[in-house]
Amino acid sequence: FRYVENGATWASFFSVSNVTGTSTIMDRNGVLLASETSGAATYAKDRTTRLACYQAVGDLSGNIGTGALNVFSSRLAGFDLVNGTTKNTGTDLPLTLDSALNVTAYNALAGRNGAVMVCNYKTGEVLCMVSTPTQDPANPSSSPAAGTYLNKCISSTFTPGSVFKLVTLTAAIENIPDIYSQSFTCKGSVVVAGVRIRCTGTHGAQTVEQALANSCNCAFAQIAQEVGPDTLTKYAEKLGMTTTHSLDGIRTAAGKFEKADAGTSDLSWSGIGQYKDLVCPYSMLRLVSAIANGGELAEPTLLGHSAVGGKTKVLSKETADKMKEFMSYDVQYAYKPSSFPGLNICAKSGTAEVGDGTSHAWFTGFLDDDAHPYAFVVVVEHGGGGLRQAGPIANAVLQAAVAKH
Repeated sequence: FRYVENGATWASFFSVSNVTGTSTIMDRNGVLLASETSGAATYAKDRTTRLACYQAVGDLSGNIGTGALNVFSSRLAGFDLVNGTTKNTGTDLPLTLDSALNVTAYNALAGRNGAVMVCNYKTGEVLCMVSTPTQDPANPSSSPAAGTYLNKCISSTFTPGSVFKLVTLTAAIENIPDIYSQSFTCKGSVVVAGVRIRCTGTHGAQTVEQALANSCNCAFAQIAQEVGPDTLTKYAEKLGMTTTHSLDGIRTAAGKFEKADAGTSDLSWSGIGQYKDLVCPYSMLRLVSAIANGGELAEPTLLGHSAVGGKTKVLSKETADKMKEFMSYDVQYAYKPSSFPGLNICAKSGTAEVGDGTSHAWFTGFLDDDAHPYAFVVVVEHGGGGLRQAGPIANAVLQAAVAKH
């Protein structure tokens, strides 16, 4: 029983460095990302590709605990339950990643710290996964920047800001019967329990659809109170914001949602995506993927759709379709479709204040396009405005993905 349960882990201690032959990790197009022969590693020929794929692939030293070289070591060693570790001719491990898209995302980040992910929401295949800062595994730094060994796409959490309004709105749609007929008035700020909550503008009377497009803090402060702390906490968990997930066996970071008391400003701030809210980019990618796919989630995978099970029901189709409609309206009404030429994009931006005078820039969503079913999430740490800073990165990667696939 212990052998069946732990054999692959035991084999990973033996390591591919102790067996003959060459083990190779490739991207979906056959581009070599890393290879190992008797303990000697070779990485992609192109330096920018090495930088862009570092956290996803890892290095021979095992500095990236979630890198493919580390977590898939038993596959690379040729382990199976019947024969043990028998490889002597080499093992190829193709990933779903497109290294060229990783390079596009890396270049679009332009030296800023952050995370970019893109997946096919119909199959779950992860096409792009980039985290910065990074380094060249072929010429590693003796003093890498803080965060270099961390894949922020899956192992970090950030204050979400207004992208969390997708969670609050989902809870409202399913729990406030007259949500579509309500009118929300914004005078630039609202006082909740003696605390003034400021908005980014003065939006006047608006529908809930317009409130999302305006990213109106006044409206969502009220909606959070109507939904209530118990329901909001339930939806943060139900939609995967506070739980850890598995990416082909790699455990992702769990977010945080601290339930505030009804009637308090803390509850309003939490519904807006501030207070003590924390979200992992991977969790947000799962949510927008489920919305795009009619409420059913094809779990993301780096190893291909055969590596994961069936689809998980996250939302009803009715709720998912309504959220898709609202996110499409966001782009048409507030984001200027000309910023995303040729893309039928549904999205939500977020500018998350982090308490030091700076903000994390978020942009997340998907293409409503059967030929190019791509969901995405972009975070730029301390980047400023979500639409202005993270939006162009998403556009660059999506344009490249549509042109290529």
